[in-house]
Amino acid sequence: MILVLTQKQLIRVSLMYGLILFLLGRTLRSLWLQCSAPELHISESEVFRLIDDIIHQRNRAILQGDVASLAKTYDRDTRAGLWAYEHQVKKLKYLRNWRYKQGVEFTAIKSLVRLRRVQPGNERVRVTFLTSTEYRYLYLNQPQTVNLMRIGAYHSLELINKDSRWLIRREWYTDPFADALAMDSEQLLADRLFILAQQPRTFPGLNPRRLKAVAYADEYCGAAANDEQGFKYNPKYRNYNYSGGDCANFASQVLHEGGGFPKTSAWNYGRGASRAWGNAHAFNRYMLNSGRASRIAYGTYNQVLKASYQLLPGDYIAYQKKGKVTHISVVTGADSKGYTVTNSHNADRYRVPWDLGYGDKGIKFWLVRVHY
Repeated sequence: MILVLTQKQLIRVSLMYGLILFLLGRTLRSLWLQCSAPELHISESEVFRLIDDIIHQRNRAILQGDVASLAKTYDRDTRAGLWAYEHQVKKLKYLRNWRYKQGVEFTAIKSLVRLRRVQPGNERVRVTFLTSTEYRYLYLNQPQTVNLMRIGAYHSLELINKDSRWLIRREWYTDPFADALAMDSEQLLADRLFILAQQPRTFPGLNPRRLKAVAYADEYCGAAANDEQGFKYNPKYRNYNYSGGDCANFASQVLHEGGGFPKTSAWNYGRGASRAWGNAHAFNRYMLNSGRASRIAYGTYNQVLKASYQLLPGDYIAYQKKGKVTHISVVTGADSKGYTVTNSHNADRYRVPWDLGYGDKGIKFWLVRVHY
C-alpha cells in the first residue's frame, strides 16, 4: 500500500520533523552545557567577601580620586558591564565636582553590606544586597569639625567568573549621585566662596512637633540608619520603592507620625496611600494648597541657595524636573557651616546636604515651610 500525501500534509509533516529536531538539538546542547559548565558552589560568606571588597575599592577610589582602579572590577567586554563601569566613573566625577563646589574634603568613607539574596549559576552569581555608607567630611576653612552623613542603597548585581577572577557583568542600584553637576567653573567657585563664608546655625526654641518629626525621620530612614536600628522602614506602611518611589510616603509619615498632623480625606493612608500621601507632585501641591505649608523659595540651585539657610528642621524640599516634582526630602538640621541637611527614601538618606545628587541645572527646588 502506498501512502499518498497532499501538499499541505507534506508541509505539516516537514514542519513537525523540523520542530522535533530543533527541540532535540536544544536539549542536547543544554545537557552538554550542564556537563561542561557545572553550577558553581560558592558559599554565602565567600560572596559577602567579594561584595564587601568591591564596595571597599569603590570607596577608596572616591577618597583618592582614582578612576583607573575602578576598571579592574568590571567585565568591560560586555555592553552591560561597560555601562556599569561608566556609570561608576560618572559617580566619582560628580562627587569630585560637588566636593569642590561645597568646599569640603571627605576624610573617611565606610560601608556596611547586608546580603539579601544569593543565586549561584553557571560561572556566575547574582546578588541582591544593601549598603549603608557613612561619609565623613570637613570644610576646608573649618578643619577641626567633622560632619557625618549616611546614604543607603539597594543593589542588584551579577558577577561572572572570568579567567579565575570575579568581575561585575551587570549592576543596578538606587544611586543618589547619578546626575552630572551642570555648572560652569565660575559658578562653582562663586558657590564655594559663599558656602565657606557661612556660619553654623542653631535652632533654639523649636516647636516640639518639629523635633518629633525629625526623630521619626532619623529612626525610619532605612538603609541610611545606623546598624543598631536595623535598616528598617516602619512596618505599618507599605514600601513603595519598587512601584514609583517611597519619598512622599516617608515625608507623609514624618508629618503624621512624628509631626502630629491629622489625616484628611485627601491626605490619608488606609489600605494604602492616597495620591496626596504617596505621590511627590501631589504631596507638594496638597501641602501648599491646604495651608499646612507655604513656599519659602522656588527656582534653580543658584536662585534658592541663599534662601535655603532659612529652612528649619521639619520643613521639606521638593525637587522638580521637567515641570513635575519627582522627589521629596525632609529637613533634619544643618551641618557645621549651616548648610541644610535632609533625610529621605529613594535612595535612603540621613543628614545629607540638600542638593547632593541633584546638581543638574534642569532641576528646580521648592523650599517649603511647614506650619506646625
